[in-house]
Amino acid sequence: MTSRVSRRWRPRSLLQLVLLAFLVVMLPLGVLMFQAAQALTELSRLADVSARQAVEETRRARTLSALALEMERSARQYAVVEQESLLDIYAERHADFTALLAEHRRLLPNDPDVLALGEQLVLLGRLGELEGEALQVWLSLFGPFAQHTEAMRQATNRQIDARIETIRERAEAVQTRLWWQTGALVSASLALMLLFSWLIIRPVRQLERRILGIGSGVEGPETHAIQGPKELVRLSERLDWLSSRLGELEAQKQQFLRHMSHELKTPLASVREGSALLADGVAGEMTPRQREILTLIDASGGELQRLIEQLLDYNLLQHNRRVNLERLDLATLVKSTLAKHRLALEHKGMRVTAFDGPVAWVADRTAVGRILDNLVSNAIAYGEDGGTLEIRVQTGQDRLWLDVANSGEPIAEADRERLFEPFYQGRTRRKGPLKGSGIGLSVAADCARLQQGELALVDDPALAVCFRLTLPRRPEPLGAVADTPVAARARIDARNS
Repeated sequence: MTSRVSRRWRPRSLLQLVLLAFLVVMLPLGVLMFQAAQALTELSRLADVSARQAVEETRRARTLSALALEMERSARQYAVVEQESLLDIYAERHADFTALLAEHRRLLPNDPDVLALGEQLVLLGRLGELEGEALQVWLSLFGPFAQHTEAMRQATNRQIDARIETIRERAEAVQTRLWWQTGALVSASLALMLLFSWLIIRPVRQLERRILGIGSGVEGPETHAIQGPKELVRLSERLDWLSSRLGELEAQKQQFLRHMSHELKTPLASVREGSALLADGVAGEMTPRQREILTLIDASGGELQRLIEQLLDYNLLQHNRRVNLERLDLATLVKSTLAKHRLALEHKGMRVTAFDGPVAWVADRTAVGRILDNLVSNAIAYGEDGGTLEIRVQTGQDRLWLDVANSGEPIAEADRERLFEPFYQGRTRRKGPLKGSGIGLSVAADCARLQQGELALVDDPALAVCFRLTLPRRPEPLGAVADTPVAARARIDARNS
């Protein structure tokens, strides 16, 4: 039930997943924009109201100061001239001042100067009732009245400044809140982006690993079903079909190679056995011409057998990637390889120079033997008749370099890049009645890579063709014993006993 519900809410296609990711990622940013707009609107409204109030209160304070001066001027003129019109003007200014002061008291309700002005206004309203010296004493009230008016104007300015400061603090608080909200919501958007990126990339990486496993021929354990958009799920199903199909084709290829090798080696063994019997004189003595033809048949049979063995080695390397490391003597291995090709080298008339041992190194005996066998065979097939074959070795702190060089025709530049590709045959013609398979150097390069080494064609100042095998120093296996000539003979005796 749970899986059904969860699958119901899962996007069915890659397009739906991308659109959902876009909407969900944009949701926190939309919330952030909405909150920022609200905060800016509030601050704008507050600033507008405060500005209007500040202008109104400043204008009223200035008007009160001007009215105080006009009241004093009208009162002093009335004290000198005693005209009724001046008394009316004074009364009008007094009424205006009283009304404005009542409005201003809402701004400064507890200000002592405002309270003092209210008390003085009661006394200053008795202008028409005073005469003589009492009038002169009354006029002296305008001095404190003007001082309180000025103090009230300054208090108004302070009040406006305090309100502006409050707005500034409010703006800073809103800014800080917006920064926190921005950080939180942007972090949420980034987290959602990472989540949806993972949801999209995870099946893609699973498919990539499947493709790499199928391409390399080494698939891991049973993979889990890909959970994701339907396009990627369908692609995974197609990869399953492709993997099974390739497995069937690979099994057919191996079966074909096994049958082909058996079918070829059986009649080939009969041919070589027959040629050996003829060479031993079982069927009677042969003429020199017949022996020459028999030698050609035997050499061609041996070459054909070597090609079949190379093909089987290539097929084995594609499916067996294990390395059996042991401490061996390379000089002994080189000598055994040269002994295997002694007849071919003598027929070729090549002068062989090999290093003297012992040279102990940790490597895979079978893989290094295949490399040497293929390189020597390559030198015999393509080298110069009556030429030179040199095998050199040099050891370093963490590397070993083994060179197999021969005289003859240099390898063309166009062939160097594809020299180690399977079944590739370059422009250089092979010497002999049989054409090569083109997998000898590929097998040798695979054997080098199997040991984390490298086989490369390098330039040699003395000889035209030089292949260099580079092997890294590997940790010595437990209980390993150096493969000296004595140890090699002991191992051979033990195997033959």
